[in-house]
Amino acid sequence: MKKVSLGLLAATLVVLLLTGCLGGSSSKLIQITGSDTMVNLARGWAQEFMSENPDIEISVDGGGSSVGIRAITNGTTDIASSSREISSEEIKAAEEKGVTPNKIIVGYDGIVVAVSPKNPLNKLTTDQIADIFSGKITNWKQVGGDDAKMVVFSRESSSGTYDFFKEHILNKGDNKGGVNFAPGVSLLNNSSQIVDQISSNPKAIGYFGMGYATKDIKEIKVAKDKNSPYLKPTIEKVKSKEYTISRSLQVYTKGEPKGEIKKFVDFMLGKKGQSVLEEAGFVSIK
Repeated sequence: MKKVSLGLLAATLVVLLLTGCLGGSSSKLIQITGSDTMVNLARGWAQEFMSENPDIEISVDGGGSSVGIRAITNGTTDIASSSREISSEEIKAAEEKGVTPNKIIVGYDGIVVAVSPKNPLNKLTTDQIADIFSGKITNWKQVGGDDAKMVVFSRESSSGTYDFFKEHILNKGDNKGGVNFAPGVSLLNNSSQIVDQISSNPKAIGYFGMGYATKDIKEIKVAKDKNSPYLKPTIEKVKSKEYTISRSLQVYTKGEPKGEIKKFVDFMLGKKGQSVLEEAGFVSIK
């Protein structure tokens, strides 16, 4: 029996590993974490991108915009998706850890305020919406509806949609404002849960990104004030910012993206990526 050098075996093993002979070629993993509003969109991007780039794997997790921003700060994700802009406090926390968050707008969204199709109400002003979610208005008859107690649903506090709604509706654009959601408002983990609750309860009202709207709910027409036009969040009205509860959708990277991450960002911003975004019900940057 021939003796085989242990050194030769070790060298051979290294070559096999480097050439991918033991289990195939290795792939680069890109992690996306953050917005639940954008999670299905991000999965759609990932699927299309990986079909064109089989050597790159994309992993997508939700949890909320705040979760994504913390993850980019802590170095546990490559890309943070967010349905709100990063705050000055979050930028400071990131910079203290040596991270410079780089904002890239990838699309636009209109926040839908919705009720059951069985609810006769069709329109509200932003002041009325603020009063409903802060607890000043509690009965549908106070806004021209039936005499019935409102059942109010919101996203939970780690959601970028929650933060945006609180700042721009409850506090009229003041991110330091002290108006909060009423204690009786039910906070749900994702937009799909809000849609399900509204579709099955004629007394319910809630809000979510326009990509989650279905035929099972009724979109309320919203006006900035009683002298302004009442509008639904259509693509045209969101793109022109005529719809008053419009916002940007963005991703954050650690500094300027490079390598595979830049390739994926370029895909999101390109023709095919923007087509995926539109198919998901959002508004293209093009």
